[in-house]
Amino acid sequence: MTKNRATLIGFLAVLLWSFLALFTVGTAPMPALLLNAVCFAIGGTLGLVWTARTGGLRQLKQVPLWVFGFGTIGLFGYHALYFSALRLAPAAEAGLIAYLWPLLIVLFSGLLPGERLKTAHVIGAIVAFAGAAIIVQGGGSGFKAEAAAGYALAFCCALFWSGYSVISRRLGDVPTAAVAVFCVATSILSLALHLALETTTWPNSALGWGSVLALGLGPVGLAFYVWDIGVKKGDIQLLGTSSYAAPLLSTLVLVLAGVANASWSLGIAALLITLGAIIAARASVSNQTQ
Repeated sequence: MTKNRATLIGFLAVLLWSFLALFTVGTAPMPALLLNAVCFAIGGTLGLVWTARTGGLRQLKQVPLWVFGFGTIGLFGYHALYFSALRLAPAAEAGLIAYLWPLLIVLFSGLLPGERLKTAHVIGAIVAFAGAAIIVQGGGSGFKAEAAAGYALAFCCALFWSGYSVISRRLGDVPTAAVAVFCVATSILSLALHLALETTTWPNSALGWGSVLALGLGPVGLAFYVWDIGVKKGDIQLLGTSSYAAPLLSTLVLVLAGVANASWSLGIAALLITLGAIIAARASVSNQTQ
């Protein structure tokens, strides 16, 4: 598989994550951890079925136990921190801090063997982040000191996913099929926390159940498998910067669905994110030709 093809496959995760907000809205009033448990169960089960049909189960036997632990902590930790952050701080501000992960991926990737972090990568990441900030911060009420704990958890959330993605690059020999085990284990942990902390409430309509299924198949399912391929075999710097398209595309999906309104800030954000991606892409192409 070529580096460019792996990068494109990884970007499919960004496209899938753009539907995360819309599908999540449709699953109300299902509590977060229960939703997490069910969606990861769907994604993990499908992954195991695919692995069995393609003869990949033998590969899983060769994966060290610590790798399964690492992957589970990455997926579970990110979502647990994210949900907790949004409980303790305003959603817009906490979401903005959590969306530092693409910027951190670009910066941390410069520490990987064989990777060069250019000034253009940093500039592109910052410009794209400015666009993401406009979307996430739009209509926000500003930062509040009493929500400091939530902000701290959101930053830890960003560190978790960026660290997971960059370290996954060092696990290039670990088969993507291992992600199925990560998902199943994450589902089990989420269910345990749900039983301890939440009241069980199931979707009350066909739309709700359809949204749950869509989440499990896409944003909380297939997305992690294609992302794994991208960060291990693709251009991780370009992939990290292009991830800023997630909040933009998510907002566009919400606008088209009638959940959010179009605005000038959306157009400005689109220009900034596109410009940032172009700057980083040019730097990555330059890296490959040197």
